[in-house]
Amino acid sequence: MSVEVELSIYVFVLAGFLGLELVHKVSPLLHTPLMSLTNAISAISVVGAILITGSGEATVLSKVLGTLAVVTATINIVSGFLITDRMLKMFRKDDKK
Repeated sequence: MSVEVELSIYVFVLAGFLGLELVHKVSPLLHTPLMSLTNAISAISVVGAILITGSGEATVLSKVLGTLAVVTATINIVSGFLITDRMLKMFRKDDKK
């Protein structure tokens, strides 16, 4: 394995642990804005994955990984909007009196 690949894997693993640690330390008041930011980042991931998957020079591995990225990022976006909507419904007042 080349040094670049090992370094990339090392950075990826550290970023994963750092991301998990940061998300667990977020105050509940900031979850809705954080979810909105995550949805925006996932939308950028979907666009990038579509561009890579649809390019003419993409290898089979690139197409498979791009398709997987589109599917998982889309699931993340939809579930993020559903969770945000559910959280916001908790703060709505009922007018039924």
